[in-house]
Amino acid sequence: MPRKTSYVEMWLYNIGIIIYTRCIGIASWWYPKARLWWEGRKGLFEKMRQAVKPDDRIIWIHVASLGEFEQGRPIIEKIRERHPEYKILLTFFSPSGYEIRKNYDGADYIFYLPADTPANARKFLDIVHPEIAIFVKYEFWINLLTELRRRSIRTYIVSAIFRRNSVFFRIYGSIWRKALKSFNTIFVQNEESKKLLAEIGFSNVVVAGDSRFDRVAQIAKQAKKIDLIDRFRGTERLFIAGSTWGPDEEILLQLINDNPTVKFIIAPHEMDEQRITHIMEQTRGGALRYTRCTPLTPFGSKQVLILDTVGLLSSAYGYASWAYIGGGFGVGIHNTLEAATFGLPMAFGPNYQKFKEARDLVALGAATSVIDYKQLQRWFAPLRDNEIYLRKVSRISKDYTVKHQGTTNLFLNTVFNE
Repeated sequence: MPRKTSYVEMWLYNIGIIIYTRCIGIASWWYPKARLWWEGRKGLFEKMRQAVKPDDRIIWIHVASLGEFEQGRPIIEKIRERHPEYKILLTFFSPSGYEIRKNYDGADYIFYLPADTPANARKFLDIVHPEIAIFVKYEFWINLLTELRRRSIRTYIVSAIFRRNSVFFRIYGSIWRKALKSFNTIFVQNEESKKLLAEIGFSNVVVAGDSRFDRVAQIAKQAKKIDLIDRFRGTERLFIAGSTWGPDEEILLQLINDNPTVKFIIAPHEMDEQRITHIMEQTRGGALRYTRCTPLTPFGSKQVLILDTVGLLSSAYGYASWAYIGGGFGVGIHNTLEAATFGLPMAFGPNYQKFKEARDLVALGAATSVIDYKQLQRWFAPLRDNEIYLRKVSRISKDYTVKHQGTTNLFLNTVFNE
């Protein structure tokens, strides 16, 4: 009975992959992201054959999108530094990751991942012939994992997290449980994941934490000097709001107008011209757009700088004393660790529960969740007025990120016996 069930599950999985791929092809006529996904995979195998040499020693690292790339980046760069004998092949599933990082110089080869059919899995591994395969966080492609196991290629997953309601622990999840057998070692973020995997018979599990802590430590060390922000801040203290959406900006505008002696940076998650215009019009202390400033722009008493560009937010946190993280009035907050690594107390909206680091920071007193402006002002006032209290909370925030670093070294020590 289990074999028959497994066969049916595998058949359904392969049919699902084919249907999904064809739907993307149809959607590509109307949707730009689907078009990038579809066009990016045309002639993919031929591009790989032309690039990858038969005698290359390949470590293949797969990430779903941009967030997982940032999670895997410390590992990629440490491998490159310590093991130059290997060429690094990086694959993305999503265009939002590939299109932004396709010119990343930390990898030798960067491609889209082909659709996970049995034939594609065989062809892909024939061409790239990896000695080691590393998956970051998730993306359990059944045919690729099956083929990796069949070829006895060392395979790992890092910063994985498992929950009770995931497919691995359901009655119909036999092929997914079987796929986990492809991993030589499963590096998970927490003890709960290890316990869940033990329940289904996996003991090759290491609690290694989350490599994002190593990444934000890198970001802090490599932070860019941004003269324009330095000049804008001047001798005042700076409050930075990152990845904001409309509901975040509405309560922030009240905070800005009630605190005329504090400088603010707002970095919208999306460069919506209507929202940017609204912020500028509603700021009583005056606002400027970063992209319209020059080295000669006089900031004077302007209170708000709108960071209407990408790539600077993580470094900009280094100029601030407090932070607000956007997204909490929608599906969930954005990256809290980039602010925490600079020791910033932070606030965010109510939808943060699915992010462990946010829950931890709240429990430690380094962050707070707010549902309206009154709560935001109540959190901010003592941090603004009491320097001793501000330093205490800042230390808690910074110490949290330092304490959880080390995933990258633990992973490399295990994989390469360093």
